[in-house]
Amino acid sequence: MLALRIALRYLRAKKSHNAVNVISLISLCGVAVATAAIVIVLSVFNGFNDLAASHLSALDPELKASPVAGKVFVRADSLARVLESLPEVVAATPVIEERALLVAPAGQMPVVIKGVVSERYPEVVGVNATIIDGTPIGPGLIPEGCPPPLHIAVGVAMETGLRPSPEALAELYVPRRRGRLNPANPAAAYRRADFTVAGVFRIEQPEYDTDHVILPLAEARSLLDYSEGEASALEIRLAPDARMSDVLRAIGDVLGPDFDIRDRLRQQEAAFRMIAIEKWLTFSMLIAILVIAAFNILSTLSLLVIEKRDDAATLRALGAPASLTASVFRWEGALISMAGGAIGIVLGSALSLCQQHFGWVKLAGDPSLLSTPAYPVRLAPWPDLAAVVLVIILLAAVVAAASRLFTRKL
Repeated sequence: MLALRIALRYLRAKKSHNAVNVISLISLCGVAVATAAIVIVLSVFNGFNDLAASHLSALDPELKASPVAGKVFVRADSLARVLESLPEVVAATPVIEERALLVAPAGQMPVVIKGVVSERYPEVVGVNATIIDGTPIGPGLIPEGCPPPLHIAVGVAMETGLRPSPEALAELYVPRRRGRLNPANPAAAYRRADFTVAGVFRIEQPEYDTDHVILPLAEARSLLDYSEGEASALEIRLAPDARMSDVLRAIGDVLGPDFDIRDRLRQQEAAFRMIAIEKWLTFSMLIAILVIAAFNILSTLSLLVIEKRDDAATLRALGAPASLTASVFRWEGALISMAGGAIGIVLGSALSLCQQHFGWVKLAGDPSLLSTPAYPVRLAPWPDLAAVVLVIILLAAVVAAASRLFTRKL
């Protein structure tokens, strides 16, 4: 294509006026830097998304089955045994989650209680790896004669001053679910139980570290006035070689349509949706910067049109139509945009891969207190690089269309 060949020659050739060369280089660098920034920022968001996902296994099971209607369901223990008989399932256990008030000698605060089967729960999630003080979750934690064990989040320990000890007692209060209330005795409207603080855990996720406590399932049922076999969810651990689609189908056949089965990402759907929204809002703002950088290309085209008036006149004298000369400058604008975009994609990808593998840029703070010492980065060809390439192509098309403003009088 003749117009493209001439545009490529103009792109590579030195201009007669040095200012045109400088402005052309600035235009190309502006697009390249803006494009590289988009690639790097998207990769950083991917890294933080992966970092958040890496912490989900501490307290979130691989699969969690909850009733579609109501807070609890019956036959939870028998359903867990049926699920464990599936070849794709390693362990399954019922749990109960509810809100309560924790009262300690040094203070009180609302908490989220989670009743678990102490013998089975560590087989479903790696909660014992998060214990930073005290004993892990399991049988035989508390001496005879002491109240049942209670494991508290680090935020609860800081707020109430509780530490693992046989003498560290805490009370849990929940509203009564059954019976008539006596207005003359408000305290009778609550059920209470005593517990011994056996351990403190830290998940490094605010939604868990702030107010979660773990207690034996039998004690949770008694405190909440639930009968044997009732639970609010089933938590499931899969075999390492299990295919998620096959497992979901098999578990769905066992539990039926009355249960909502969620993987780890769906259990934290709101948090990951927020990360995705922030990522693509930032992407939109960086596109605005890229569009501003494209204005330099238009200024380069205007100068180039002035410099190449004699060439355009020569082409017309040789019989070239006016559309050919206009196409030359349209291609010139598109080539500058695409060349800058290609350089930016390569530069941004190279920097992202270097940070991903070598961690050159460190996070500020004490490395022993951080989840990762360096900025987490992950380069994603799809959909990130694909979206950037599409934006560059659209930008090149817009710049090419806008070049008509300078080629009307050629």
